[in-house]
Amino acid sequence: MPTRAKNVLNFTKAAIAAVIAAPPGKRAYYSDTKIRSLQLVVTDRGAKSFVLYRRIAGRPTRYFLGTWPDLTPENARKKAEGIAGRVAFGEDVVQSDRLDHAREITLEDAFTQFKRVRSNLKPSTVHHYQGFLKLAFAPWKARALVKITKDQVAERHRALTREHGPCYADGAMRFLRSLLNFASSAFEAPDGTPLLPENPVSRLSRTRAWNGAKRRTTVIRPAELKAWFGAVGDLPRPPGAAGFASLDNQGALVADFLVLLLLTGLRRSEGARLRWADVDLEGKTLTVRDTKNRDDHTLPLSDYLHELLERRRKVTEGDFVFPGTGKDGCLTEPRPQMAKVIKASGVPFTLHDLRRTFATVAESLDIPAYALKRLLNHRSQDVTFGYVIVDVDRLRKPMQSITDYMLKWAGIRGSATVTPISGTAA
Repeated sequence: MPTRAKNVLNFTKAAIAAVIAAPPGKRAYYSDTKIRSLQLVVTDRGAKSFVLYRRIAGRPTRYFLGTWPDLTPENARKKAEGIAGRVAFGEDVVQSDRLDHAREITLEDAFTQFKRVRSNLKPSTVHHYQGFLKLAFAPWKARALVKITKDQVAERHRALTREHGPCYADGAMRFLRSLLNFASSAFEAPDGTPLLPENPVSRLSRTRAWNGAKRRTTVIRPAELKAWFGAVGDLPRPPGAAGFASLDNQGALVADFLVLLLLTGLRRSEGARLRWADVDLEGKTLTVRDTKNRDDHTLPLSDYLHELLERRRKVTEGDFVFPGTGKDGCLTEPRPQMAKVIKASGVPFTLHDLRRTFATVAESLDIPAYALKRLLNHRSQDVTFGYVIVDVDRLRKPMQSITDYMLKWAGIRGSATVTPISGTAA
């Protein structure tokens, strides 16, 4: 508990400048001769600051006024008198300052704290959120949270919809809603009340203003697989070199990458960042590390995928199965090659369409739900799922069945009719 200073000093610039540092590990306190509740605090390193020593809200408190020489003795006395007057009228100036500070928290301040607290967020998620802050909410970065109104949110949502599309606008507002919910608790008022009595993004729900962009449902249909595989197979062939295909050119690398995504259902980043250290050609498995749900994901290799990766291993150098110009040396999204496949096959697709196609084919083959979730590395809220252990070997037959089905429709293997896992007709 602070005690009244035993040393009394007439606070002048010269007198304060002459005060020496406190003993090691100690602090020295000096009271002003004119305002006894005004004190000078001196550290063992010689740093000096002014405080007001008063009982505030029933507790002896040293209220910080400012550092010397930034704050002169004359201004320190004026500030001390002002604060003392507020205390005399019963105001808890410490709590008031905390509330004022909370009300000054900006959107950027909140995001900085959000990243610190949510340290388990994946780097890709943080990068995605930073993109929203930098682009969607650039005009609001330095704006105090309490000054973001419902009208401003509604107008910004409309503007983002016009400028960047409905999906982007909804995504940006979901990020803002999450950030403001976090800030409302993290920066609550001194009395424990939320900093934001109501999240202003709630206006979008109450007015039904969300764009509600539909989730993409596009897939490569079975009848399109032959044209798609044909166009992918032509990627390794240089123009004018009919019948010639090299495994060590960029076209061949992208072709194998596209086939891998289609026949495994892996996400783009999972396939692109696959390392040879995580491919077991002898055990016929591959493992994706640190996936979207943070679980390592091991899949069996069908015969076709096993042959593909064996061929690729002979012509690939480095750590990555699909090396490229990405930040870490892996393949980036191969837009030029995808455009060639689309033009040649007449089958429009995105890389995530390949994952949807894998899942759709798997479901059509009546693969058990637990096995399908395991193939796609989806977590489940089903309690029973936690008791069902689906190991890699039990996934070999479903994985091979999916490969056979697609290759048969592609004309690479016999008839497109296969026997589903359940034994029912396809």
